Amino acid sequence: MSLFAIADLHLSLGSDKPMDVFGGKWKNYVEKIKDGWYEAVSPEDTVVLIGDISWAQTFEQLLPDFALLESLPGRKIIIKGNHDYWWGTLTKLEAFLAQNHLETISFLFNNAYRVGDISVCGTRGWDIFSATGHDEKIRRREAGRLRASLDHAAVLGGESVVFIHYPPVSERSRGDEMLDIIREYGVRRCYYGHIHSGGLGRAFLGEKYGVTYRIASADVVDFKPVRID
Repeated sequence: MSLFAIADLHLSLGSDKPMDVFGGKWKNYVEKIKDGWYEAVSPEDTVVLIGDISWAQTFEQLLPDFALLESLPGRKIIIKGNHDYWWGTLTKLEAFLAQNHLETISFLFNNAYRVGDISVCGTRGWDIFSATGHDEKIRRREAGRLRASLDHAAVLGGESVVFIHYPPVSERSRGDEMLDIIREYGVRRCYYGHIHSGGLGRAFLGEKYGVTYRIASADVVDFKPVRID
């Protein structure tokens, strides 16, 4: 039983916004996702999907993308990304799963999951460089959700590993509430997405304040889930 992570799949099976139009690594990306998944993941494994799952704007459009995920091996734990903002409440999402018999998918939202020796925790996060009052409000809310997730992880036991869609750190970061919480709870590993291969110069990779940060965006990791344990 292994744990994996991948972010920013940007599936578009039920809507008309395929990433193939960007060419390069994104050409035939759905097949690359499936090939990478089958190469790495077994039925007993778990994959954390760190946001921006789909371009869908309705649940009708979302269903083909989730049906693809359901068909792939392993358990899937999903975090919202910025393109998944419209999904709404956890109650609505769980009803969507039940109505469509999506049995291998669950959501990380103010909670945590124990996978082997690891407690999977995290939240969507927010842009650390935006500084309006609205941005600050969202960052505080996301920090509270991260704290709730880490509190649940403490009950479950094991090593708390954090997954956040937005990068929680940069070369210029000197510390904010999200980073303070990560450090407060003794987290040593954090995985994020949002940044694609063309923007890697903006990504912080490595250790900061005792925490190792890694990026798992699909095009950065060649569409193959990254092994965590």
